Amino acid sequence: MLKNNLKITHFVLLMSLLNFLFFHFPFFTFVFNNVDYKSSSSITIVVSLIILMLVLNAFVFYLIFFASRFVGKTLLVLFFMINAIAVYFVNTYGVIIDESMIGNILNTNSEESASFFSIKLILYIILLGVIPAIYIIKAKIINVTVKKFLITSSLTLLFILTLIFANASNWLWIDKNSKTLGGLAMPWSYTVNTALFYIHQYKKNEKEILLPSATIKDNKKSVVVLVIGESARSQNFSLYGYKKNTNPLLSKTPDLFHFEATSGATYTTAGVKCILEHTHTDDLYEVLPNYLYRNNVDVIWRTTNWGEPPIHIKEYQNRDVLKQNCKGEGCNYDEVLLIGLKERILASKKNKILIVLHTSTSHGPTYSKKYPARFETFKPVCNSVELGKCSQTELINAYDNTIVYTDYILYHVIEDLKALKEFNSAMIFVSDHGESLGENNLYMHGLPLSIAPKEQYEIPFIVWTSDGSKQLKPNKVLSQNNVFHSVLNFLSVQSPIYDEKMNIFK
Repeated sequence: MLKNNLKITHFVLLMSLLNFLFFHFPFFTFVFNNVDYKSSSSITIVVSLIILMLVLNAFVFYLIFFASRFVGKTLLVLFFMINAIAVYFVNTYGVIIDESMIGNILNTNSEESASFFSIKLILYIILLGVIPAIYIIKAKIINVTVKKFLITSSLTLLFILTLIFANASNWLWIDKNSKTLGGLAMPWSYTVNTALFYIHQYKKNEKEILLPSATIKDNKKSVVVLVIGESARSQNFSLYGYKKNTNPLLSKTPDLFHFEATSGATYTTAGVKCILEHTHTDDLYEVLPNYLYRNNVDVIWRTTNWGEPPIHIKEYQNRDVLKQNCKGEGCNYDEVLLIGLKERILASKKNKILIVLHTSTSHGPTYSKKYPARFETFKPVCNSVELGKCSQTELINAYDNTIVYTDYILYHVIEDLKALKEFNSAMIFVSDHGESLGENNLYMHGLPLSIAPKEQYEIPFIVWTSDGSKQLKPNKVLSQNNVFHSVLNFLSVQSPIYDEKMNIFK
């Protein structure tokens, strides 16, 4: 039975021990899987990390509690509650809580958040969060004198520094794996990375950097429909050689081309930014729709998703706006993006048109809810948000059905464009990132690109052009940054920042 009356040193050591036992199984699983057991230095790494984690966490807790027990208890309760949620996602989906994942979390809306709800999550919160929190709130902590505090703090800090420098020979291993280690250490994975995320966001969003003005070279009616896919990985498209027929319509469509491609990130906000920017950069330059809109192109953005950079155009339509003029089952899915598409193009008063359709079709974990029932081509499917509980077959079947639905949507975009005989038309489909479906016990996406498996960054890049319009270069491998320059070329937009090497059209 845990005591309610504890000296501050005993209390912070106990909290550090509970934090270690409850929330660091994934951390040390990674360590054990990535050290050489035959090496004595590996044993040193493991032992040192265990000691360092226990002592360092206790030391930080000690500093906070000495300053204010109220603040200490409040923070510790929050840590245990958030730790419980974080370690659930780490254990269930194999994610790492780094800065990019924080960005992913903060750009998740309520609808997507609700899709992760499960009984297992509630159990994690109650057992690892609520119960320890009750003890923390009730505990009576006996403080120490300032002299005792200074002595203990100094000796602890000296011990930590000594341990760090004693592992100088292992710094290379730690540095090599720092992103993963930092993303699995609770509670610092999300506290430090949340701070870093907001610091970097502030720097990026201080002001959008405008690109040099552009001119339109001709009056030929031209339209590009850019479809931004969500979590679509190329290896599950039959166009790319997948054995299951996930592209029954596109595979029979003339003038359709597909290219090997990679994403610039493994999460939506950064992936969409890569698609829309003129070059891969951490700075926030004016993105494609804003740039073209400012330079007299008719730009329409339709979305069932979120996470894009700031879009500064007149006609921005989300799902709620589009559903007002939509009837039928498809209005609850990404088909809503197609409502009145052809009519809107014909109604345009400008000769150059860009339409962006930002889909959400293949976003997990509820793949089976992303398409109408008639598209459940492959069965049985996974219906659980706890993807590890489903068989690999069920999970992949559900995901493959989202690709079949994507095939249907793209086919109908092309059919609408075919009907516009007076226009040069192009459809470009590129995904924001890929998706893990249980390979190496990883699920969904969001791992740092430097360590992410290919499933999370190998994406489809599919292009269709109308008869008599531009032909394609013999491209082999593309990136998301090809989109910006290719759209400028197709719409005959002349700009000082245009890069012919990044253009896919002849």
